[in-house]
Amino acid sequence: MRLYTLDGNCNISGERVRQARGSLGMSQEILAAKLQLKGLQIGQMAISRMETGKRVIPDFELPLLAEVLGVTVNWLLGLE
Repeated sequence: MRLYTLDGNCNISGERVRQARGSLGMSQEILAAKLQLKGLQIGQMAISRMETGKRVIPDFELPLLAEVLGVTVNWLLGLE
């Protein structure tokens, strides 16, 4: 499988995830735990890789991230 990147990043939402998490004063560990409670098996290292653009964020994860972070999917995608 070929992985396409934009400016060396595997996603366009990682920076927004970091911003939203930081504004809530939430650690990566807590974000991972909240996502796990929603049924997403993810750990702190995956959150770190997501935020630094080294991990692809599948489309099915975006609504969960948005819900836990209190933002919209469009905001995570940089559309608003």
